[in-house]
Amino acid sequence: MKQSAQSTGSRWTPRMEEGSQDTSQMTSQQALCDPTEEKTAKHSGLTTLKLFIVALSFSYFSKALTGTYMKSSITQIERRFDLSSTHIGLIDGSFEMGNLLFLAVVSHFGAQLHRPRLIAVGCFLMSVGALLTGLTHFFMGRYRYNTAIPALQNNSSIIAACMDPQKIADTQESLIEPSLEDKKACVREPESHMWIYVFLGNALRGVGETPVTPLGISYIDDFAKPENSPFYIACLQTITLLGPMFGFLMGSYCAKLYVDIGYVHMDSVTITMKDARWVGAWWLGFLVSSGLLFISSIPFWFLPRSLPKLGAVMTPHGPKDAVNVKHKLKLKEIAKGFVPSLKRLLGTPSYFLLLCASILKFNSFIGLFTFKAKYMEQQFGQSASRANFLIGVLNLPAVAVGIFLGGLLMRRYKLSVVSGAQLSFATSFMAYLLLLLQFGTKCDNIPVAGLTVSYNGTQSLSYDAGALFSECNRDCSCSADEWDPVCSDSGITYISPCMAGCLNYSGYGKNTVFHNCSCVSTSSSAGTSSSVKLGQCPHAKDCSRSFTSYMAVSVLSSFINSLGATPGYMVIIRCISPELKSLALGIQVLVTRTLGGIPAPVYFGALIDSTCLKWSVKKCGGKGACRLYESDMYRVIFLGLITCLSGSSYFFMIAVIILLRQQFCGQDEEKETQRSNPSKDIELKVPSNPTEGAGTSMSPKLPHDPEGTTDCEKEQVVDRKGQPSQDNEPKGCTQTTTEFTLHVTDEAGKDLVCWEPDPQIEINHSDDKSKVEKGS
Repeated sequence: MKQSAQSTGSRWTPRMEEGSQDTSQMTSQQALCDPTEEKTAKHSGLTTLKLFIVALSFSYFSKALTGTYMKSSITQIERRFDLSSTHIGLIDGSFEMGNLLFLAVVSHFGAQLHRPRLIAVGCFLMSVGALLTGLTHFFMGRYRYNTAIPALQNNSSIIAACMDPQKIADTQESLIEPSLEDKKACVREPESHMWIYVFLGNALRGVGETPVTPLGISYIDDFAKPENSPFYIACLQTITLLGPMFGFLMGSYCAKLYVDIGYVHMDSVTITMKDARWVGAWWLGFLVSSGLLFISSIPFWFLPRSLPKLGAVMTPHGPKDAVNVKHKLKLKEIAKGFVPSLKRLLGTPSYFLLLCASILKFNSFIGLFTFKAKYMEQQFGQSASRANFLIGVLNLPAVAVGIFLGGLLMRRYKLSVVSGAQLSFATSFMAYLLLLLQFGTKCDNIPVAGLTVSYNGTQSLSYDAGALFSECNRDCSCSADEWDPVCSDSGITYISPCMAGCLNYSGYGKNTVFHNCSCVSTSSSAGTSSSVKLGQCPHAKDCSRSFTSYMAVSVLSSFINSLGATPGYMVIIRCISPELKSLALGIQVLVTRTLGGIPAPVYFGALIDSTCLKWSVKKCGGKGACRLYESDMYRVIFLGLITCLSGSSYFFMIAVIILLRQQFCGQDEEKETQRSNPSKDIELKVPSNPTEGAGTSMSPKLPHDPEGTTDCEKEQVVDRKGQPSQDNEPKGCTQTTTEFTLHVTDEAGKDLVCWEPDPQIEINHSDDKSKVEKGS
């Protein structure tokens, strides 16, 4: 009896174990398909994604604030280091040079590595770069500008400005042509090459910015719902635009502060903010932005490498669309796929043409963005502080609203790729037409004796330094290199009190007034004062009306152009394969910054320098910063270059729209043809009992025969309970391996497998195609 009982127990043990294994398998499948756990996972993924978007928004805000503060400080850095616009354009382009070094590699490898941590490293490097730029101020001595006032004030309250030429002949020669020993001494001065630290700091900031943009956007697009991705990116870009707004406002505030604030007494400063020699506290904003960038790097160290795809179907191994974090990628394996991926990407015609259009548009944008504040200073007589303030308060909020509304339009009307490209083209072209109106908003040149007018007040433009001298000041032995402008009551500016022929002066600091000026007496009518005040004469009254018109057109153009920013950005993402998304964004940023961000500030600056009428002269000789531009030529070159670059890009944009129409309209026609062709529909046999498998629809998975037999010999029609059907006659069909999909409703079938494999190879039906008869 015991033996029989033991034998019975041994016979039943495997069955019990099989039953327990089945139960455990069913339990795991039920747990996998448990809607409560699935909702919890999705809620956790959504929360983490929102945290990532918030952290990325703050990092975008910080890096945008730093970048635009650099743009707003261009004039201050140019004057502080006594550089031309060409050199300052080279310093500004160093940011893109840093991007060029690592952008392509980071975009390709970074998409397959830990993206949040790479972004954290990038933010930290940007913080170090901004800190290095700001600390350059403390490596230099105090700022000294050329003026005749301090040298004369030590003697008496009334001193001759036009001195005896015999007494100052040697002094003037030394000022005009420094000796070789002086030049060598100047080279050894620490200030002579300090601009290199600004160059390196800006380049390091460019290196740090490399992973932030492509990896951040691709991370959102990978783990957000497709219909929400444009809205998230639009919100991200809108919040990002707060950075430029605050960057320009901070630039406006720092431009008001004197560069050596706290170290000099402001009453001793004889120049004002509108003076071409004024330098604001440019270094202060870089220290603030460095702290913000460091703070923005902290959250990314604690964010996960991947998230569950919102809306993805769960599998036993996790979300179907999630990145497989357990797979360890080797560097060599990743590198092998880089060149083929790049060939595929550049072999896409629509992407390549869009890239060409982006290069031209980016050139015009960088030129405008870099020198817009300077254009407002030189063309309309605005101070650097006021120009930065107006850009930050008027232009950038309009751009932010436009980008947000553009993303809202895409989400509201669910615009296709073709519609997005058309919207981007239409808005950009309307803004282009408004740009042409800015040619009519202008101000005349300031009357400067010897440069824009003659000494008798007639219009006479001259680039010759000899025209600065006249009979009224020839005996004063003045230096043509001086720039200490004074303004007469007639509205004519003289480049120095000596050039005005003034004999004495009174007052102190900014309130200094020069008297008995011989050149003023010859150019003005009888009975008028022959005195001049320290400082440059303001523009004419009608210039303020032109400036108001310019700002109105500029703000409206910025708003309309920004409406197509988000649709245009989504076209780049959607016109290529999903696996090339990160690489496409990285290459787009790389190429546009290489061919646009680096050369554009340089050649814009070089063309602007060609309109300079009066250069400063360095202590060691050579040209320094420009003091006065010819405003008409400045306007024509600056706006004309922007117009030509933007206009050329529209030819490529039109070609992109045509290609996208052909591509996506052809795909839509194929889908319609497949839907309308009933021969390719496969109907499943419904079991006789209508209650069996209620709420499920199932197609069989036809296993691949390793011996090479046909599928019809092995094929079995599976009913809804997963059992083979008895009606298994061989049919005439080709040898295929097909994988069908199982769909589970909410109400039934929760104990079934709930993942849906992708189709691998589609069935090819012959004339005698296999059909599954529909059950009663």
